[in-house]
Amino acid sequence: MQPIIIVLVILVVLVFIALVKTIQVIPQASAAIVERFGRYTRTLNAGLNIVVPFIDSIRNRIDLREQVVPFPPQPVITQDNLVVNIDTVIYYQVTDARAATYEVASYIQAIEQLTVTTLRNIIGGMDLERTLTSREEINAALRGVLDEATGKWGIRVNRVELKAIDPPTSIQDSMEKQMRADRDKRASILQAEGVRQSEILKAEGEKQSAILRAEGEAKAAALRAEGEAQAVRTVFEAIHAGDPDQKLLSYQYLQMLPKIAEGDANKLWIVPSEIGDALKGLSGAIGNFGPTGGGSASLPKQAGANGDNGGRREQPPID
Repeated sequence: MQPIIIVLVILVVLVFIALVKTIQVIPQASAAIVERFGRYTRTLNAGLNIVVPFIDSIRNRIDLREQVVPFPPQPVITQDNLVVNIDTVIYYQVTDARAATYEVASYIQAIEQLTVTTLRNIIGGMDLERTLTSREEINAALRGVLDEATGKWGIRVNRVELKAIDPPTSIQDSMEKQMRADRDKRASILQAEGVRQSEILKAEGEKQSAILRAEGEAKAAALRAEGEAQAVRTVFEAIHAGDPDQKLLSYQYLQMLPKIAEGDANKLWIVPSEIGDALKGLSGAIGNFGPTGGGSASLPKQAGANGDNGGRREQPPID
């Protein structure tokens, strides 16, 4: 009995192994390559698949999702003989599992080497400045070459990105100095523009202030002149309304004479010829109020209207 039990156990184990090999479950977005006696038979898609045990074998399982592969920095020589290190990232997707398995031994390594050689061809035709500022152009050119070359491998290159472009250290120092000089230049220009704008605004403010001040002074002068004119009219009207006689006018005229000589700057003043008439009138007025009642005061000779020099006398300098 024991040998029979052992045989039955072996048969059960073989049946279980056969069932396991017969039923193949492929995950979603994956594919499997089936070979029969070493020859490609078919590609298993996602889901439950049945294969012939011990005859069919799974050669390779391939992920059909988009893959991201970063490549290490690669030294590339530019057109102006400078070595730069460029990091690249490739976004690719397997579209044909059979071609990716049989058309190329290792599509990852093939893509990497193709990326390096294509980068050297592209960067070799550019100088350093253009290389640093033409990322989009380099990405587009690199993607076109890779997509065309990897099409027969059953791979589609979706995007190519340059992570970093590192020039030599000495070039980086020179670029930093140049950028610092450019920033200092722009700062100086902006500062000069600010000072210029400030001076312009200040001049405009002073101009407006002077204009407003002049307008204010003009209006004030006009108002003063108008006030003085009104005062003169009021005095004139008051004088005419009061009907003053010649004697009062002569007395007021004589009262104004001392004011003419006021001030240290008045070295010379002229006595008008009309002062004689004023003094005559005033003398007559005083004589009328004298003791005799009708006498008249004699006119001083120095104030005479018919004196020398046309009735005008020069005042001696006032110390």
